[in-house]
Amino acid sequence: MERIEALRPDMQAWRRDLHAHPEIAYQEERTSGLVAEKLRAWGLDVHTGIGKTGVVGTLKGRHPGERAIGLRADMDALPLQETNTFEHRSQNEGRMHACGHDGHTAMLLGAAKAMAEAPEFAGTVHFIFQPAEEGEAGARAMIEDGLFQRFPVESVWGLHNWPGQDVGTFDVRPGPIMAATDTFRITLTGHGGHGAMPHLGTDVVTAAASLVSAAQTIVSRTINPIDSAVVSVTMIHGGEAFNAIPSTVTLGGTARSLSPQVRDTIEQRLGEMAHHIAAAHGVSAEYHYQRRYPPTVNAPDETALAVEVMRSIVGEANVNPDGQPTMGGEDFAFMLQEKPGCYVRLGAGPGQAGCMLHNTGYDFNDDILTLGATYWVRLVQRLLGPDAPPA
Repeated sequence: MERIEALRPDMQAWRRDLHAHPEIAYQEERTSGLVAEKLRAWGLDVHTGIGKTGVVGTLKGRHPGERAIGLRADMDALPLQETNTFEHRSQNEGRMHACGHDGHTAMLLGAAKAMAEAPEFAGTVHFIFQPAEEGEAGARAMIEDGLFQRFPVESVWGLHNWPGQDVGTFDVRPGPIMAATDTFRITLTGHGGHGAMPHLGTDVVTAAASLVSAAQTIVSRTINPIDSAVVSVTMIHGGEAFNAIPSTVTLGGTARSLSPQVRDTIEQRLGEMAHHIAAAHGVSAEYHYQRRYPPTVNAPDETALAVEVMRSIVGEANVNPDGQPTMGGEDFAFMLQEKPGCYVRLGAGPGQAGCMLHNTGYDFNDDILTLGATYWVRLVQRLLGPDAPPA
């Protein structure tokens, strides 16, 4: 689209400015201020402070219509120290856009500007700029702050850049595309003592080692091999001296799943193992399991429509309508629990220096800015254009 292509320099400038000034969850004051300022300048009705630092810009088409949809981009960065040396590297110590949310924001801003200049659709588009996607449930915060009551929509749509997938390609699937992301913490308590006389105490370290090994059998021996799941122990803390068995050891980690049944099984079995293995070693276990993000589940009809839109941009051969789900998490899942919609992946190529998401050397690929913005504009035209079929 010529209008989108003309915005390429602007989108790149916005993106690099955002990259240079990253802000983490619920601290996106500069970012949300920049977004709100631009949306107002383009004539949108702007609302701020939704879910603490979220922004919604509302644009009505020039044709009459009652339908409304929501387009969402995430704005937050990660608490990482960037290792890149290019000019637009992070200026905020210990903060970095390592997941491409700077690009997501710039693409949706570009689409908003293009549509504001030529609102050839019937109905309403709500541009949702969300805070705190990275582990702090900004989508849920916006929903709890009345997002869909204040801005009613029939469907909601999301997009993420995907390093490792070729530029000029899209990937999607109906059903779960991202996993539920849960955390667990297990504290084992026994009777510490001298490392040379372990028989005089109860060894929590041995119990912890047994538990780490046993936890892996949940995926391999409890859950159907056809179902996807991950149980990873990522933290073990205990002990202060080479010759002393500690009284406590704490284990922590993450569990991932694509279905409610598998999620239930992981929570139950991990707790059973913690208590029973602890008892077998003569120690006690305190078990905490926290459900964080639900699976990101695409609605079938909306996914089929997204596939049509993507094919209209890059051709049938460059759209995979049956992509593999990933065990990463995404809090857009909360919005999809409230409204039908679709979350798609846009190929970003190999990434800066081959770096994937959440790497300190990652940078968003500016070559895909126009593709993402075009997807948003075409989606609105397909859903709300004057000739669009009724819902």
